[in-house]
Amino acid sequence: MSKDTFYVTTPIYYPNDKLHIGHTYTTTAADTIIKFKELQGYETEFITGSDEHGQKLQQAAQEHGMEPLEYIDGIVTSFKDLWAKLKVDYTEFVRTTTPEHKEDVQYIFKKLYDKGDIYKDKYEGYYCTPCETFWKERELNENDNCPDCDRDVEWMEEESYFFKMSKYEDQLLDFLDSNPDFIQPSKRRSEMINFIKDGLEDLCVSRASFDWGVPVPVDDEHVIYVWFDALISYLTGIDFQRNQDKFNDYWPADIHIVGKDILRFHTIIWPSILMAADMPLPKQVFGHGFLLVEGGKMSKSKGNVIDPVKLIDDFGVDAVRYYLLREIAFGTDGSYSTESFIQRINSDLANDLGNLLNRTVAMVEKYFDGQIPVGKVETDYDADLESVAQDAFARIEENLEQLQFSTALEELWRLIRRTNKYIDQTKPWVLAKDDSKRDKLGRVLYNLMDNLRRIAISLVPFLPEAPAKMWKQIGIKEDLADQTWEDVKTKGGLEAGLEINKGAPIFPRIDIEEYYANLEAEDTKAVADKEEEEMTEQDYISFDEFGQLDLRVAEVLEVEKIEGSDKLLKVQVELGAEKRQLVAGISKHYQPDELTGKKIVMIANMEPATIFGVESNGMILAASNDEGDLTVTTVDRDIASGAKVK
Repeated sequence: MSKDTFYVTTPIYYPNDKLHIGHTYTTTAADTIIKFKELQGYETEFITGSDEHGQKLQQAAQEHGMEPLEYIDGIVTSFKDLWAKLKVDYTEFVRTTTPEHKEDVQYIFKKLYDKGDIYKDKYEGYYCTPCETFWKERELNENDNCPDCDRDVEWMEEESYFFKMSKYEDQLLDFLDSNPDFIQPSKRRSEMINFIKDGLEDLCVSRASFDWGVPVPVDDEHVIYVWFDALISYLTGIDFQRNQDKFNDYWPADIHIVGKDILRFHTIIWPSILMAADMPLPKQVFGHGFLLVEGGKMSKSKGNVIDPVKLIDDFGVDAVRYYLLREIAFGTDGSYSTESFIQRINSDLANDLGNLLNRTVAMVEKYFDGQIPVGKVETDYDADLESVAQDAFARIEENLEQLQFSTALEELWRLIRRTNKYIDQTKPWVLAKDDSKRDKLGRVLYNLMDNLRRIAISLVPFLPEAPAKMWKQIGIKEDLADQTWEDVKTKGGLEAGLEINKGAPIFPRIDIEEYYANLEAEDTKAVADKEEEEMTEQDYISFDEFGQLDLRVAEVLEVEKIEGSDKLLKVQVELGAEKRQLVAGISKHYQPDELTGKKIVMIANMEPATIFGVESNGMILAASNDEGDLTVTTVDRDIASGAKVK
């Protein structure tokens, strides 16, 4: 290899018309390691894309009354828009419907066919169309469903081509034994080895019951199995067959980063295909865990998806990327909640990092007229600060090499917190009162600004916007994009005398109650807008439409303020024989004892929600005027709780 290169891939994603934050997790991780390797001086390739063939996509297109490619084009655009919004800098976006990819897939298929490793036979077994996966009866779960998604499987009998995967069982086990780091995390390695030792069967690699796929090069009546097709995109992305020099530079791939649910395809099927094609195997496959929310793994069918576009619009791309990388140890499952998300922003980004930048730049402006000082007199704390910095940078590098993003960020924040402590130890505001200590004050502020320079460069792989904002406030003229990892480790790399550019806080604190209040207002407005639109179209709503709202009279039993909130009340109500708990944002309008005993009107069939950590099962109806005054809707005569409003 003539140069230092680094090649990372994410899965070629299935074009689903409902994006969620789980889609961003793998791609953010891949983008982060690529940007780190670029800081180290590597020439990089980062491939992502869309997996556009298969039965389920053909069926989805038919359901939308569209041709498959027409249906897919719009969804692919939404993927690219999301990656742009997330500031993901991929090198190539591979679409499996391109002529180049078709050429590569057919080449590999024909090579294995000519070698005698692909043959025609009849497939009899189960197939999960949503997962595009073949299953034997013994592999189904306890419900006789797909073990991956627990959806129905269908019995399939059709003439197919088969790949002699069983032929490579021993060779694959020998490879895994000789390359213990090939599958990461290590616990996944044991799972895959046990799967292989149970006995590999030949793999069905064609379908004849539909035609949306790459045609089998020796039989136009068949299309190539979608997983055989999709995996070869990792070769297409680096111009396999079209640019031999590029291919030689970047293959084998350094890392395939995938979700743990598709690890088997990447660590058993893909290596077997490459072995049969006499090609080197990738250096590593990393199977990360799931990002979970209430109700388990995010999925469109469960209706528990978190919209990444909405999160980026509300909180910014840096906050979203930081949370994904910091909150969850890469390789394990982790949970998402809006509360923990906002707490991370406020504690780590606003309090620790943002406060360090704001305090330091303000002191340079106040004590040295906005010019970075020199300062020749060291303090008793300088050596320890630098020791922590060098140790942190070494640990960040070590953890990023192992894709331990959360630990790497914790090491960086250890330095940020230590630098904040340095301010408290040296007390620049006290030094500023004594002219004889001006050199020491200058040294303190120079060390702080120099650490901010190093922290800004260190953040480049993780956060796409904050480092540039820090760079501008520090006043450095050199382009941030020209900095390297060596510049991070170099103390004193900041030019004295630079003019700072004090700006607004880069991470303002977020009021979690205000955020929930705004969400509630957005939801209310959306409902009102929809109703107005429907009224405009048809003037009236039908009785049946009104009947969809389950409006009930409820008696308020108990009311208390939610700890830590100025706006929210937790309300216990009686709804006939049933008791419910509600969360209402009315604390500024009602004291708890003002509501107790009242009979109010509520929507009883609202979808349950968790607000500020408290479950809410319904919504209290209230009216408000333009001045913001609010009154809860009550009944003026005694009526049994649970009575239906109609």
